[in-house]
Amino acid sequence: MASFMPFTNNNLDIFMCVLRPTVAIVDDLVDTLKHFSFFTERLGCIHSSIFKSIHGNMIIWYGAWIKRSIDNKELLQEDLFAALKNLHGMAVLVDHNFMAAYGGEASDGSPAAKFSTGDTICFSITDLPSNTKMKEQDFARTCFSIFQSYFLRMDGTISGVCLKCITKPMMINFYVWKNLQSCYSFLLRNNHRDTLQNLFHGATVFIKYDVFKVVYVSADDVSRDYYYPPHKLLENQYEVSEVLE
Repeated sequence: MASFMPFTNNNLDIFMCVLRPTVAIVDDLVDTLKHFSFFTERLGCIHSSIFKSIHGNMIIWYGAWIKRSIDNKELLQEDLFAALKNLHGMAVLVDHNFMAAYGGEASDGSPAAKFSTGDTICFSITDLPSNTKMKEQDFARTCFSIFQSYFLRMDGTISGVCLKCITKPMMINFYVWKNLQSCYSFLLRNNHRDTLQNLFHGATVFIKYDVFKVVYVSADDVSRDYYYPPHKLLENQYEVSEVLE
């Protein structure tokens, strides 16, 4: 079964965190994050996924919740951050934030980007240039316009979502690919930076890319017989895992 990321911000709250593993075998961190996914279901998470960088040393955990009020979202973020802090023995928490889906496209007309374990995905991250007078909303609109124009010319992509970070002026493009070769081909032949550089009239634009493999979605049939809340799992990591720093 597949997980998904919506094209609109109407019904779901999207949360993502970026982790840099500090353990020798990254699969141990992935297994712990699977249990973290079970834990988030108690907090109302309806589906979650884990993405593992193909070339770098990064793991992204993705979760989606039924949309809630700002106050409830802040409380949820506090609970998630408290639980993620318990991963300090296995990973460094690089970043975490809620995202708003600004828009999306799918080659089959679906209203969401669907992905399953084993799929290739790609993120591109663009920060609002510090030396531009462009307003944040105009920046978001410009990035989405470029996202749409590129998607129409992309060969091998299944779907994509343009995301806006809730707390800082940053836009993220998320793409699901038919295969890794198609992803590499697009990244090598295209340069979003030059396009944005021209639109921002000389402002310095920074774009980061990374390619990931989907290593888990919550629809996978994973045994919960050995479920521990994250803090219990890590308190007993000598017993449940052979790999430590």
